[in-house]
Amino acid sequence: MRTRNSTTIEPGTVRAAVADAVQAPSVHNTQPWRFSARGSRISLRADPDRRLDVADPQGREMLISCGAALYNLRLSLRKRGYEPALRLLPDVDRPNLLADVEAEPCHEPVPGEIETEYAQITRRHSHRGGFRPDPVPPGVLAAIRLAAEQEGARVVQAVDDHVKGALAALTDAAEHVQRRTPAYSTEIARWAPAPSTARKDGVQQVSYPSRTPRTEPHFPPRDFARGQGWGVEPSDDDGIALAGIVLLLVTEEDTPAAWLGAGQALERLLLCAVQHDLSAVQHTQALEIPELRAFIRTHFCGDAHPQMLLRIGVPAGEELATVRRPVEDVMIEEP
Repeated sequence: MRTRNSTTIEPGTVRAAVADAVQAPSVHNTQPWRFSARGSRISLRADPDRRLDVADPQGREMLISCGAALYNLRLSLRKRGYEPALRLLPDVDRPNLLADVEAEPCHEPVPGEIETEYAQITRRHSHRGGFRPDPVPPGVLAAIRLAAEQEGARVVQAVDDHVKGALAALTDAAEHVQRRTPAYSTEIARWAPAPSTARKDGVQQVSYPSRTPRTEPHFPPRDFARGQGWGVEPSDDDGIALAGIVLLLVTEEDTPAAWLGAGQALERLLLCAVQHDLSAVQHTQALEIPELRAFIRTHFCGDAHPQMLLRIGVPAGEELATVRRPVEDVMIEEP
């Protein structure tokens, strides 16, 4: 039996839900979200000051990032005994208002699968290396596919070696283009601060290895260290560097609502992967160059719109750390 909450959610519950939401991945760890709470409603807004103006002028990746946070928010509320009623893009006159989530009390027990999925939020970390040769069971891959589909997206697996090689080559080409473009380099420098920083955002030295082993085929990482030698010294077993399973996360539409859906699908499938002790590397380079994104769509996505390129597998080496802004920096309570 469910009844609608016409009053408020406990402030501690709101704060805990937002704290879970901000554990989501975001492009360059920009954390481009803001939350507000009023009564039984929690609203999510995009923070356009944190959009990548060069790499993401339309805000597609910003909204994917916000969608990932939105999924964590929904999951956290369910874990705490609420049924989140979601309205995407509720006001056309306020494009930065991405979602209203009305928390309706649910008096049924929290299902065990929700408890299990929720426990993965703090286990999930972005991976930036290669993978061990351990196979990913077909049943796990099927669960990952289902996780994306339940949020209105799909994953397309690159099974053929030539397709994997082409996607790797396109990622490499995009990385070369971006490294030789001053505006891209300046933007990377903004979001990859020097090791002495006290910031709680961006891709910091603790978040990437000082040396990333080549995979076969090779998907190049971002050069967050910018030739400075920064990063975490890899452990001895980082020499094992398989590319892993290569997936494209796609949507049928290419609209703000679809980007938010892709973000929710991304986080849901990542939590599913972590539950099976898998990690994922997210590549966005080729999708940030319009001509390359169009090429990938035409040749590898069946005319669906590619939103993220992922490599998934059993991680080689230890997971790296990250930073998050405190809840009080991203949330306000409205009267």
